[in-house]
Amino acid sequence: MRDRLMVGHLPLEEVILVRVQVSQQFLNHFMKIPIVDEDDNIIEFRERDNRDVNAIYRVSSLWITDTNGKILLARRAFNKKHDPNKWGPAVAGTVEKGETYEENIIKEAEEEIGLKDIKPITGIKKRRKTKYNYFAQEFLLTLSAGFNDFKVAEDEVAEVKWFSEEELRKELKEKPDDFLKGVHERMNE
Repeated sequence: MRDRLMVGHLPLEEVILVRVQVSQQFLNHFMKIPIVDEDDNIIEFRERDNRDVNAIYRVSSLWITDTNGKILLARRAFNKKHDPNKWGPAVAGTVEKGETYEENIIKEAEEEIGLKDIKPITGIKKRRKTKYNYFAQEFLLTLSAGFNDFKVAEDEVAEVKWFSEEELRKELKEKPDDFLKGVHERMNE
């Protein structure tokens, strides 16, 4: 058995993981995001964690299906500030300064579930005003049936799962609070 490198009483790999998570939280605090008007025109940039609740920002989401019609959903990580542990679109993210909606979703797809070089189709853009205030640009992607080569970023996503339409409708009915409002809306379109 090989000796483990230790930092105090903790294994080195645990110390590195904690430092990476803390660094990411620190960077997120200072990340600039576009604040937009009611027509989605950028009016200013603010630090992500330093915006008033009425400020409108931008979010992108990626809805993934396979060639058999199954729908891929992601359960948000337990440590997420917004809606932890809820099922939502396969990928989602807040648009950052200097990014378009599409650039953001391509970056998030690689970061969150390991999909590279995707070419999503632009879907509809919705204005949402719930407890958050934002524009949500949807993107669509179809993968081959049986595709499961995901590399999940555990600080973002607890798990991903393919649902048949029937299974998802049943889950939404039996456990509605386990899903983001957008999943309910999408299944009712």
